[in-house]
Amino acid sequence: MNLGLKKTTCRALVISVLALSFQSANAGMIGAEQAAGGTMSAERAMVLGTLDRAEVVAQMQLAGVDPIAARERVKTMSEAEVQTLAQDIQAAPAGASSGWAIVAVILIAALIWYYVIRK
Repeated sequence: MNLGLKKTTCRALVISVLALSFQSANAGMIGAEQAAGGTMSAERAMVLGTLDRAEVVAQMQLAGVDPIAARERVKTMSEAEVQTLAQDIQAAPAGASSGWAIVAVILIAALIWYYVIRK
């Protein structure tokens, strides 16, 4: 009886080793984007979206910058660099106007009021 139990145990072990040996594992190098889960941060998406705009592409070409190279550079930037760039883009004035434009409008309105409307 002891011998029968040993044979059955050995047979079960041999069958389980054979059944489990057909599974294989693959090892290889993966990129940083794949390791990070493939998700893109909101700041990086915003910067890349800005680079897609037609007026931005035109200004980059006027400055001699290849838009495709700029996109690749943004993709290789660290998160801190992208966050700084995104903050700079968000803080930039929308129409590239400064405080002097507002002063000029107020001054012109005051001159028109003084010479035309005041009479």
